[in-house]
Amino acid sequence: DTITTTSSLTKLFNPTDDHAALREMVRSFTEREIEPQALEYNRSETFNSSLFRKFGSHNGGLGILGLTAPEEFGGTGLPDATAVSIVHEELSYSDPALCLSYLAHSILLVNNLAVNANDEQLARFMPGICDGTKIGGMCMSEPNAGTDVLGMKSNAVYDADRDGFILNGTKMWITNGTITGKETGDLFLVYARTGTEKRSDITQFVVEGGMEGFSVGQKITDKLGMRASPTAELVFENVFLPAKTHVVGDVNGATLCMMRNLEIERVALAAMAIGIARRSLDEMIAYASNRPAFGKSNLYGFGQIQKHISESYAEYMAGKCYLYGMANGLDLSTYGNGLDADGVKLYCAQMAKNVADRAIQVMGGYGYCGEYTVERLWRDAKLLEIGGGTNESHHKNMARDLHKLDGNKLE
Repeated sequence: DTITTTSSLTKLFNPTDDHAALREMVRSFTEREIEPQALEYNRSETFNSSLFRKFGSHNGGLGILGLTAPEEFGGTGLPDATAVSIVHEELSYSDPALCLSYLAHSILLVNNLAVNANDEQLARFMPGICDGTKIGGMCMSEPNAGTDVLGMKSNAVYDADRDGFILNGTKMWITNGTITGKETGDLFLVYARTGTEKRSDITQFVVEGGMEGFSVGQKITDKLGMRASPTAELVFENVFLPAKTHVVGDVNGATLCMMRNLEIERVALAAMAIGIARRSLDEMIAYASNRPAFGKSNLYGFGQIQKHISESYAEYMAGKCYLYGMANGLDLSTYGNGLDADGVKLYCAQMAKNVADRAIQVMGGYGYCGEYTVERLWRDAKLLEIGGGTNESHHKNMARDLHKLDGNKLE
């Protein structure tokens, strides 16, 4: 059975019939295809690439890899933050790790290209990453530059004789960086320093798997969570990138592209948190309903359990309303939505971890074991407080933006 929310909230979460149909399609696929494999791939720390490819449009797949990309280049044509939120919420309900790989591919790579690449580049690179024949991501963080992203050291030097750039550097924590554990993924957007006058002199490049000098430094293993999503260090040694085809946007102009894409990334990560919280709630509600204790047929007569469940539901609903209230009005082509992109991720990430923690507490020893799902959700939720912006970076950004209000009042 399901609990029906009020009609106004249903409209908030599914503002159009198309959104409702998208949610139903992804939820059905998740129940049928994703849920049965999640525990196995988490335990083995392996990436289910064959299932991931079903997200593409090839061979009758779901068609969500190119969710926000133009239809004429193989995408679904939904440049819509609400659609992005729905897909990430539904996938994360069963497998946040697989969803993280989806986010890296569909948002950090596909959406970034859709917004910033020219038509020739879209025609060349987009079909394969929309249909699922190619898997990739984005390279921003480095071994010594995470939150301080403008402190990156990777650099690309222009070679006038060859009309291209020579890329050198190392990128760290790259989701989908390797699919096999040895070879790189197929296609990446890579940020590198191309100027010396300003910290923001950064350019965005397309780097393809198999290019000379492009390799896997190491596959990152033994992670706390998101174990079924591959993470790698990628190395670039004199990788030649033709200027006409592999430079995305303006030279030294990629900082704006980076910040704009971070906004939708943070919304997608918040949606993942909502999926984790909803599943954690479902698990603790079901367990409390069926667990006898102290002569009672269930746990609902105990105040401590009532507190865990009721507070979790209220916090989950507050986060979900914040997420969809923000997403429904977000234009993916704009920039300057950072206050609430930071805010919704800050709130939802912490909320999801807390709800998963309460689920473990309600379920006791069972909650501590992998078979009962919530311990995996708790571990996966921690990444949302780090990836795509740490909690501390959100604090900094939000305080800066709120300070700019000066004497003005919030609406």
